[in-house]
Amino acid sequence: MTWSAGIDVGGTNLKLVAVSAGGDVVQRVSVETLDARGSLPKWPHRIQDTMAKFEQAIGSPAISVGVCAPGLAAGDTRSIAHMPGRLAGLVGLDWTNALGRSSVVPVLNDAQAALLAEAWIGAAMNRQHVVMLTLGTGIGGAVIVDGRLLRGAIGRAGHIGHMCLDPDGPASIAGMPGAIEMQFGDCTVAERTRGKFSSTAALVTAHRAGDPDATRAWLRSIRALACALGSCINLFDPEVIVLGGGIAQAGDALLAPLVAELDRVEWRPGGHRVPIVSAALGEWAGAIGAARNSFSA
Repeated sequence: MTWSAGIDVGGTNLKLVAVSAGGDVVQRVSVETLDARGSLPKWPHRIQDTMAKFEQAIGSPAISVGVCAPGLAAGDTRSIAHMPGRLAGLVGLDWTNALGRSSVVPVLNDAQAALLAEAWIGAAMNRQHVVMLTLGTGIGGAVIVDGRLLRGAIGRAGHIGHMCLDPDGPASIAGMPGAIEMQFGDCTVAERTRGKFSSTAALVTAHRAGDPDATRAWLRSIRALACALGSCINLFDPEVIVLGGGIAQAGDALLAPLVAELDRVEWRPGGHRVPIVSAALGEWAGAIGAARNSFSA
């Protein structure tokens, strides 16, 4: 069987998958990113051991390997070139050399990889124009235009989380005031609720239970998200918007008020509405997209 390995280096877990050329995930494993002492483990050694087990189970070696991680990939796609404040030690790591591969191991931003996967075998399959947001601690984003992943001059394209909605608001880690990440990401829930809630999960639970303070804070955040999505619709004219990440698991508590807000702000020539869908591949999307990216590297 022809297959590729995909590796997703996250702040909490390191995910590895074996994916066939047809998109079947035949092997998968997730391990902690940090070792017991809280320091970076020997990732290449751990990955090589896992790939050896994959090869034994499948009966053939991987034809290619791909990696994704937070941050901006280098121009030569061999490493992560910039990643402020996270996973020190990953920036500049040449994965082709580290894994001892004779062919290039392409490296991609994790949100971009997740969108590649969703467009390949997930919620945006067969779509040519797609916007994706990953809603979690921060907000990641990626865009496909005319069937191709939009990367930009240095890889910044699609970082929707740093879109400005309030020029007087607090700055994101990219320096953008009033970014949607600061108005919706899990990283600012305590500030947005004056310390009443420490996580979006707690906020949504209280909202569902009828807490008026939680409901006001949650709906205010959703309006900000709707305005960001409406802006993305005007910029990229997508066929569909895909929402992934932990906060997207809020289900109807997110989607119902979000659709209601989009009814107010979305530009709909001829009545055309852009559907909002939940990501289909969950926490494995990044690794699957990294594998998909390596097939065409």
